[in-house]
Amino acid sequence: MTAIAEPGAVTLSCSDPASLADFYAAATGWQKVFSSESAAYLAGSNGMRMGFVRIEGFEPPSWPEARNRVHLDFSVADLEKAEAELLALGADKPEEQPGEGKWTVLLDPAGYPFCITSMA
Repeated sequence: MTAIAEPGAVTLSCSDPASLADFYAAATGWQKVFSSESAAYLAGSNGMRMGFVRIEGFEPPSWPEARNRVHLDFSVADLEKAEAELLALGADKPEEQPGEGKWTVLLDPAGYPFCITSMA
């Protein structure tokens, strides 16, 4: 089957695109390829991009209600180490953790939930 389209970017609404891009750049090692007052974009070596767009009056999603929406998943080599490093970067760990130790839910600085899971 011939593809009609390929995913090129995931874009998140937020109140501060530059700082959210900085958080994800530090978390992923991706390079910031564009930044303005209203938007910022990162690019990974795999061709994927992450975008962050300023929305006036942005309201972060609330956890655990947000679990019924789209969220990002990241593979990590060491779950405990990655959690500690992401918390140090500004992520938050909500009390409710549905992964039973298989993955960890964190909230980015804008309040979006994302999951980290061991590659093993």
